[in-house]
Amino acid sequence: MMIFCTAASDMKPIFYATPGVWNLIIQLGIIAALMLLANLLRRQIPFIRKSLMPVSVLAGFLMLAVKLVLQKGFGIDDFFDVELLDTLVFHCIALGFIAMSLRVSRKTEAGTGLAGAKSGAAIVGSYLIQGFVGLVITILLSLTLKPGLFKAAGLLLPMGYGQGPGQANNIGMTYETYGFTGGQSFGLAIAAAGYICACTVGVLVLNYWKNHKKLDISRNITGEEQQLTVDYFQDKNEIPVSDSIDKLSVQTAMVLVVYGVTYLVTLGITSALTAWAPGLAKLLNSMLWGFNFIIGSAIAMLTKTLLGGAEKRGIMKRRYQNNYLLNRLSGFFFDIMIVAGIACIDPEDLTGLWLPFVLMAVAGGVVTWFYLRTISRRIYNGYYHEGLISMYGMMTGTIGSGILLLREIDPEFRTPAANNLVVGSSYAILFGAPLLILVTMAARSDLMCYIVAGIIVVYFSLLMLFIRFFKGKKKTA
Repeated sequence: MMIFCTAASDMKPIFYATPGVWNLIIQLGIIAALMLLANLLRRQIPFIRKSLMPVSVLAGFLMLAVKLVLQKGFGIDDFFDVELLDTLVFHCIALGFIAMSLRVSRKTEAGTGLAGAKSGAAIVGSYLIQGFVGLVITILLSLTLKPGLFKAAGLLLPMGYGQGPGQANNIGMTYETYGFTGGQSFGLAIAAAGYICACTVGVLVLNYWKNHKKLDISRNITGEEQQLTVDYFQDKNEIPVSDSIDKLSVQTAMVLVVYGVTYLVTLGITSALTAWAPGLAKLLNSMLWGFNFIIGSAIAMLTKTLLGGAEKRGIMKRRYQNNYLLNRLSGFFFDIMIVAGIACIDPEDLTGLWLPFVLMAVAGGVVTWFYLRTISRRIYNGYYHEGLISMYGMMTGTIGSGILLLREIDPEFRTPAANNLVVGSSYAILFGAPLLILVTMAARSDLMCYIVAGIIVVYFSLLMLFIRFFKGKKKTA
């Protein structure tokens, strides 16, 4: 004991006081404090409680407000580590979906056979309709009020709204090489506006449904306690709650191991593409890293299948996954992701591009809503509201904002809506591959912008035919 104490006392105290050592803890502490404050405000202020504003969204806007006040009012730019917050957003999306994908499926979660594929077609259809509207806006502005505006900038609407800040940033940087000054900032601004649209419009829709009794979400508003049984917290034949290793530790370990494998698989794929097809690597590598949550979810589902098979064959005597704890883990990661994502918004990205930005932001939110409202009735039979609100949250913000809105009416993910976001995104990579080619083509010349607009119309029509005429079979319990 004396040896240990002597060794510890010899360590330099400056190590413990180094800001870099504490940076992550400080940033997470700020997020945690603001979430607790937001929770208090929601419970104590009736207006906020009745507005259905999720605690994580409220905390995110509180953090954004504090950041802007410190920057503009006091000139303090380093209180929030924006780069670290971006990193948290990136990793928490994947960790949340891995935790969700590891859950053991129940009979009540069975959906329609082609719901995932049709969700993918609907996602790409959103990209296309957003891209067409964006092109129309920028082309008309370039011919009238803003001569010289980069016409292909309209395609940053689906990049920002549909695919999020990662792709908006990448394509915006690409457009800068074609002559669009400020393309990267414009893409990030569109992505930020999309996230705000997802949160504000989504909350308004939830309130409308509540006030017009479209669905019963009173439990989520009032916080009334449920009459819960043991089956709610665990299934039969699961590992003990606390043994030589805590049950929560097992769930966390599985999530982190799967995420580690996700990194290795993604690294292997991108390295192989770079070595064997450099041209294709430039097009796909950033997308693969940006959509690493899809790879992670696929590996998690494979892991779940292998564990289930081992259990059925008697190789494993106990079930290791616990749906209740995995739901709590996914909720934890998504909450952090949402707060950090909102706090990263930078209003200065809009300098000199306010008019196209406002028009595209408003038009994108409107057309996406009416499109998804129509298409969701065909795809999400039996869970229309859950399917619509989750898809709208994802197609205007990120997959995390879709989950955020869904949790207000389906907190335990009992409908297939959450799984459809993951599976649909996987199909969207296949269906959406041509869109990445169109985005690059449109930047080459004004003529190509018009050609791309025509191709978008044709491809959109084909996807709608797929959704309309291909029928899925009901899964049997």
